[in-house]
Amino acid sequence: MDPDYLPFHSSPSKPVFKLPVGAVDAHCHVFGPAALFPYAHSRKYTPCDAGKEKLFALRDQLGFTRNVIVQATCHGSDNTALLDALATAGEQARGVASVHHDIGMGELRAMDQAGVRGVRFNFVKRLVDSTPRASFLKIAQKIATLGWHSVVYFEAQDLEELAPFITQLPTPVVVDHMGRPDVSKGSDHRDFQRFLTLLDDNDHIWTKVSCPERLTVSGGDYADVVPYARTLVEHFPDRVLWGTDWPHPNMKSHMPDDGLLVDFIPRIATDTAAQQALLVDNPMALYWA
Repeated sequence: MDPDYLPFHSSPSKPVFKLPVGAVDAHCHVFGPAALFPYAHSRKYTPCDAGKEKLFALRDQLGFTRNVIVQATCHGSDNTALLDALATAGEQARGVASVHHDIGMGELRAMDQAGVRGVRFNFVKRLVDSTPRASFLKIAQKIATLGWHSVVYFEAQDLEELAPFITQLPTPVVVDHMGRPDVSKGSDHRDFQRFLTLLDDNDHIWTKVSCPERLTVSGGDYADVVPYARTLVEHFPDRVLWGTDWPHPNMKSHMPDDGLLVDFIPRIATDTAAQQALLVDNPMALYWA
């Protein structure tokens, strides 16, 4: 583990908010354990081990029924830890993989059988080396034949340049963490308005309204993130997802209490219909249909 790496919360609280029956944690990870699933040589960080047993225990404690496990950059394109977790969870989990452009359809079909339903394209420069857009498009064309979707991770200042690529993808698209807006600028800033326009103009693009702990500048109860997430939930009720982001890789300011993150949900999805869509109906339609 890197010397400045913050391990996940050792004793998260029990949420006050009662999740709807069948709720899905639609963005979380498994890391290692490194003795069984070594981290990639190309990684930009070395985390603490955070294996499937701890993830599934947290799932049960928080009151979720299912997980969507997203391949983390520290494992590169070796999806073995992800596939192992999916095998253990069975129908209680689905996966989002990271793959090379030259992957064969046989391997993709085997992943499909294992529960993978998407591939992640990461554009956050501090986390990954640059990959040619043509390579990502080649992958997207392959996974489109399986009915999978593309997950894209970027920061708000890069959206203007990335938008033509994102809209070119031949699959449904899920944007991680609201496109990482700079919440110090306010929700009226052109960066966030550009993101709203992207979703307005492209009904195949979804977003995760997750990670207030990453986006906040005020800290505390993450109040400065609420306007962004609530706007997305209200404007695109059938295209929003939510996840814990456990075990919260590369957090520097603090390590969030996952129970308190769950208690954040009713502040952005303010009635039972919005909560049902965000936590059950939408992820079930995308990952389990």
